[in-house]
Amino acid sequence: MLWGCGSVGALVVGLYSLVYFLVPERAPLMKVHEGLNRVVLLIHIAGAVVALVAGPVQFLPGLRERWPRGHRRVGYVYFAGVAIGGVAGLYAAVVSLGGMVAHTGFFLLALCWLGTAGLGLAAILRREVRVHREWLVRNYALTFAAVTLRLWLPVLTVASGSFEEAYRTVSWLSWVPNLMVAEWWIQRRGATGPVVQQAP
Repeated sequence: MLWGCGSVGALVVGLYSLVYFLVPERAPLMKVHEGLNRVVLLIHIAGAVVALVAGPVQFLPGLRERWPRGHRRVGYVYFAGVAIGGVAGLYAAVVSLGGMVAHTGFFLLALCWLGTAGLGLAAILRREVRVHREWLVRNYALTFAAVTLRLWLPVLTVASGSFEEAYRTVSWLSWVPNLMVAEWWIQRRGATGPVVQQAP
C-alpha cells in the first residue's frame, strides 16, 4: 500500500512538472527566475523527475529477481537523474527564494541526495547488496522530497499567510522527516542477510 501511494504521488508530481516545460508561464517558480537561473532550474526539475518516476520500479523485489538486467539498466537511468538533478540543485539552492534559511536547506538536500546516491553506487560495485539497498532507501526518501514539498507548501502557505515564509520552512520539512522515516524503516527491518552478496 505504501509503495502504491508513493508511486502514485511520484507519477502525479512527475506529470505536474511537465508544466515547467510545456506551459512555463503557468509554473510558479518560472515567474521569479530568468536567464541562467531558469535554465538550471529546468535541468534540476528534469533530473529530479527522471529519478522520481524511475525509483519506485527499483523497489519491486519480483522485478529485481526476474529481470536483474532491467533493474540494472533502470538503475543507471535513476543515478543519471539524481546526478543531473543534484548538481543543478546545488546551484538552484543558492538562488532560491526564502533567503539563507531556504538556501541552506535546499543546498543540504542536494548534497545529501548526491552523497547517498554515491554511497549506494559504491556499495553495489563492491557487491554489498544490503548496504546498497539501505543507501538507496535513504536516497529515494530524499528524491521523494519533490512530492512532500508539494504536499506541505500549500498547507504552510495558508497557515503562515506568506508563501516566502512557507518556502523557508518547506526547504527543511520536505526532506528531513523523509530521511528520518527512511532510517526508522531501515533499522526496523534490520539485517535481512549478509552484507556481502552476489550482485545480479
